[in-house]
Amino acid sequence: MDDCKVITSNNDEINRKLRVNFDGKIVRKDLTKSIKEGANVPVYVLEFLLGQYCSSEDESIIEEGVNNVKRILADNYVRPDEAEKIKSLLRQRGSYTVIDRITVHLNIKKDTYEAEFSNLGIKDVPISEIYPSKFDRLLCGGIWCIVQLEYMYNEEEKNMSPIFIRKLTPIQMPHIDIGELKEGRKEFTKEEWMKILLRSIGMEADELNEREKWLLIARMLPLVENNFNLCELGPRSTGKSHLYKEISPNSILVSGGQTTVANLFYNMSRKTVGLVGLWDCVAFDEVAGINFKDKDGIQIMKDYMASGSFARGKEEKAASASMVFVGNINQSVDVLLKTSSLFDPFPNEMGTDTAFLDRMHCYIPGWEIPKFRPHHFTNS
Repeated sequence: MDDCKVITSNNDEINRKLRVNFDGKIVRKDLTKSIKEGANVPVYVLEFLLGQYCSSEDESIIEEGVNNVKRILADNYVRPDEAEKIKSLLRQRGSYTVIDRITVHLNIKKDTYEAEFSNLGIKDVPISEIYPSKFDRLLCGGIWCIVQLEYMYNEEEKNMSPIFIRKLTPIQMPHIDIGELKEGRKEFTKEEWMKILLRSIGMEADELNEREKWLLIARMLPLVENNFNLCELGPRSTGKSHLYKEISPNSILVSGGQTTVANLFYNMSRKTVGLVGLWDCVAFDEVAGINFKDKDGIQIMKDYMASGSFARGKEEKAASASMVFVGNINQSVDVLLKTSSLFDPFPNEMGTDTAFLDRMHCYIPGWEIPKFRPHHFTNS
């Protein structure tokens, strides 16, 4: 009982320090869980909205804020299967507000910026240059935004898009003030900061032993370290891919493992860099299914993992994205060590290639991480 009191008072102290040093930038994870179950948006989008509307200790304000967030998601989040319905409503009403992932590119021939909507499925929508200059991540892989759209069809200008952007508000951090973060960090001990890091990905540190805490923190290394190659193999239900898909807007999860050199590294026909140039971290789910349609795919990947650069066509390109490989081990570790190796789930051309394995900076033994149950998730 005494231990329980110490933990509770310690957690209260952490919560107090968080409110003092990071007011407006913290979110209650129990609210995230309650809304996430019915909303198909990434956790980081949900938490940004909760940070906007529920940044209070007053239960009535929190309840009103949660209802606001639910209403915003219900009315404005664009599901891909409802894209045509939303476009029709936009045409009928003349204006409509949507939540979608927006990417912006510069049309050099017209000297204008144009936006592309991921779920809504529309592109070449004119956008003021104020937004890409203010939120540069729009140009680097895109960010989630609340966008007020207007529809105005002009008979005389049929080549022009009838859809216009009246206002755009990013709903994920468009940039981070590292100086402010460092200042706030000084107020916390190492143990307290570890707790906060684990809570930020939804885990409750009090339910984990020291080894498990460090293994979960090791999963975050590719998000902060350039060109860091990490591998985690282990049983199911330990949250191996969740971190890279839901928690950070700067990482992407390649599901199924099927990809091309053009998609991952460089598209020579379009002269555009692939995923490694757009994201901080590229994670491959289910390593057993990694398959390049190009014969030289794995060789280019090895080259990139070793040096952070790769050659395509006549030039060499550099990028800083980290590589993460996650997969399931279906047998016990003892059996694996006797019959093959700990890289057994990889395809043959990778798992038995010592040059590929030498390029790994870290191997997380996933079998040491517990299968997550409801009590492992934080409500703080």
